[in-house]
Amino acid sequence: MTDWSVDSIGDLKGKTIVVTGGASGIGLQAARVLASKGAGLVLAVRSIAKGEKAADRIRALHPAAEVTVMHLDLGDLASVRHFASEFSGRFGRLDILINNAGVMVPPYSKTKDGFELQFGTNHLGHFALTAHLLPLLMATPLSRVVTVSSIAARKARINFKNLDGSHGYNPMTFYRQSKLANLLFAIELQHRLERAGSTTFSVLCHPGISATNLVSRGSGKEAGKVMKFLMSLFAQPAEKGALPTLFAATHPELRGSEYIGPDGRGNHSGNPVMTNDASRLFDADFSVKLWEVSESLTGVRYPI
Repeated sequence: MTDWSVDSIGDLKGKTIVVTGGASGIGLQAARVLASKGAGLVLAVRSIAKGEKAADRIRALHPAAEVTVMHLDLGDLASVRHFASEFSGRFGRLDILINNAGVMVPPYSKTKDGFELQFGTNHLGHFALTAHLLPLLMATPLSRVVTVSSIAARKARINFKNLDGSHGYNPMTFYRQSKLANLLFAIELQHRLERAGSTTFSVLCHPGISATNLVSRGSGKEAGKVMKFLMSLFAQPAEKGALPTLFAATHPELRGSEYIGPDGRGNHSGNPVMTNDASRLFDADFSVKLWEVSESLTGVRYPI
């Protein structure tokens, strides 16, 4: 499995793929590769201007690429609903949903709906988006949901009594919590899909330590020169960090609940392999509680 590369990805012509946060970093690198394989790409982005710039970059490399840019603000549940409705009206299938977008260690702030920014964007936004798109996913044979977590989840816990940060806020603690929520969600989703007898399945991945724009702390601005230099000293490039996402999105032998990460020391960098973090970190009771709380907070009910 360590020999896997983008050359291992087969023809994706006829597939429709949504990448949240596809305007930069890992999302853009994954989208670029998927477009090169013939997939129809939808970049679901907060900034249309940045999304169009990213789409132009992809088309410059692959003139035949089919790339659509659509607005999605995961910190606004109304935007999530609108995106899903518009997408379902324009596209007749959804083969792969890549829940990639995220914010990392911002100053304390809240989403438009009043959720702590990281939990609200990284987890609740994707939780609601997946629910809204699930009917289309389940109508597309062998479709898959790919959720991007993080090695930060290893030191996380879900504090249900302080999800909004009103009783104290630490940026990294809340980032870790949101990434553990991603992991619990992805595996619980797989369990529910299995019970429903669906061919749609859910897998997850993490990029190790990669140089991306996450270090902008949720501002949406490009990281400064000093930060970019520091990241280059210990982080692998975004192109390499995107490999677990690409593996999770395309490998034909995956069937659900697999957790893909780099194969290097501590899974910090390297080529994609299956890791054992999911089996160590998943807690059935916590995942069910998180699911119920997430439905209550978002007002979104899953059909499974």
